[in-house]
Amino acid sequence: MSSRSEDPNPLRNEVFTRVFDEHWAAVRHHIEGVVGAEEEVTEIVSEVFLFAWSRLRPARPPSRVWLFRAADRRLRARPGRASTPHGALDAVHVGVAGDGEAPGPVSRVEVLRALAVLTRPQRRIIMLTYWDGLTVGEIAELLRASESRVRKTLGRAQDRLRTELGLEGLISGDD
Repeated sequence: MSSRSEDPNPLRNEVFTRVFDEHWAAVRHHIEGVVGAEEEVTEIVSEVFLFAWSRLRPARPPSRVWLFRAADRRLRARPGRASTPHGALDAVHVGVAGDGEAPGPVSRVEVLRALAVLTRPQRRIIMLTYWDGLTVGEIAELLRASESRVRKTLGRAQDRLRTELGLEGLISGDD
């Protein structure tokens, strides 16, 4: 007699556990860059991993980029959009200003205002770079764009942010 709690495919459980352990924090962090409410973050993370479980193929487990793409679909589908949480704004400021070497404090409002002048693709690439810590190659894969296009867009966005924040003379080392 077999109980329903026994899994007929232990490899699937093992692979999912590994994927979950390796990527849960990154997926949560990615969502926290968009959603401010803790309960909503937890709900979306759960939905992303439930979706990953439903599509899981042990021979080809989902990557971090695949999980981010699933999270992005869920984020676009949610009703009501929250503003960018403070931590994400701080990450952009540190990344653009270069380890807090700005010639005076730049407020979150100034960073938010500077982000508002960017195009939507520029803002997206800036957030993926500074908040999620993705490489140009990972961003290109996530956005299904060429690395040269991502690199060019990132460079323009960084230059525009520095100009808007009055940090034109600073080099951040990420170029």
